[in-house]
Amino acid sequence: MTERVLLVGGGGREHAIADALAGDCQLYACAGNRNPGVDALADDFRQLDTSAPDAVVDYAVDVEATLAVVGPEGPLAAGVVDALDAEDVYAFGPEQADARIETDKTFQRAFMADHDVPGQADYETFDDSDAAADYVESVDGDVAVKPAGLTGGKGVRVTGDQVSKAEAADYVRTAGHQEWVVEERLVGEEVTVQAFVANGDVRPTPAAHDHGRAYEGDEGPNTGGMGSYTDTEWTLPFMTDDEYDACVDTLEAVVDGLPSYRGVLYGQFMLTADGPKVVEFNARFGDPEALNTLPTMETPLLDVLTAARDGDPLPDLEFADVATVCKYAVPEGYPTNPEGGTRVTVDESAFEDANLFYASVDAREDGVYTTTSRSYAVTGFGSSIPDAEAEATAALGDLPEGLRVRTDIGTRELLDERVRHMRRVRGD
Repeated sequence: MTERVLLVGGGGREHAIADALAGDCQLYACAGNRNPGVDALADDFRQLDTSAPDAVVDYAVDVEATLAVVGPEGPLAAGVVDALDAEDVYAFGPEQADARIETDKTFQRAFMADHDVPGQADYETFDDSDAAADYVESVDGDVAVKPAGLTGGKGVRVTGDQVSKAEAADYVRTAGHQEWVVEERLVGEEVTVQAFVANGDVRPTPAAHDHGRAYEGDEGPNTGGMGSYTDTEWTLPFMTDDEYDACVDTLEAVVDGLPSYRGVLYGQFMLTADGPKVVEFNARFGDPEALNTLPTMETPLLDVLTAARDGDPLPDLEFADVATVCKYAVPEGYPTNPEGGTRVTVDESAFEDANLFYASVDAREDGVYTTTSRSYAVTGFGSSIPDAEAEATAALGDLPEGLRVRTDIGTRELLDERVRHMRRVRGD
């Protein structure tokens, strides 16, 4: 039987998922924006509100989907997986209650404490913004302030790095959120370890390093992710095998506490002098990290999905021994004052060796237009991270007017600085 797979979401992550599934199944997709990359790979594409469970279920029933993959956090938070379950359509993604590991940072930290999940940072929670702001101003040491709910990767402010304590307190008072988590500032280097999870099985993937800051040299505000890289090994040049194993142990501890969890579990960790500490969990593939991981995964993604649905052990995962560098082209002014609505033409013939993934663009009859979020990404491959960076840069070529990219992601200079920094952190 040919599987009929429904893909929910229309960003770069979903383009990578579609690319990994194309040719192995009949693929159907739905999203609020018409992603031209997903549209080209799918047998049918429907524009709809993916955070409206009834609309997604109606489409799933209409195309007779035999399973579904829910990509973004919004539909997970809205209970789309629960609604699909109710119609006997297996969805690879956590149900609404389990998705709280991402969607509710207060739940996330309390869950870690209740289940002795390793890697916990010191934290306090607040249900009043004034109380949270007062605490930020009075506490000893630097802190990270986070709204408890979803913010698209742009809600965190770190004192002693991005802002002063006074600026952080003012942000808390004026951002419009009531519930906050205030955590100790973690010093080190961030890494991402993701895993496929179903039926109690945890199948980790190679570590990645995401660049969340907007500008070269890790300057500027946080974004949804300007780019990321993976190495030829499962670790990174500044990450030890023991640190990778500790990250996996943390993911497994989460699944022990959430035995019904299924989907992708994403752990963002800070490598510190005391070992990896949890920055956050996500209940889905990271974007851009999926754009590094899925193109190099040699185990068919469909095999993972069908094993999860059928209650079989998840297959052991195999990955090509190549390094990857992903870079996002974003509108000028992103993320604070982005200028959308620009028509862009991407020379797809330049992507013989690198991969092009469309993200938040709008495909219209007269062309592809930018929105106010990340536009498209390029993933290069190589025998080393700098080699992969060179391939990604070559494929990007001259950017269309109105777009920019972080040129330093994956370069030897920035990579060497990461290595030196971790040596200082560990006291080597």
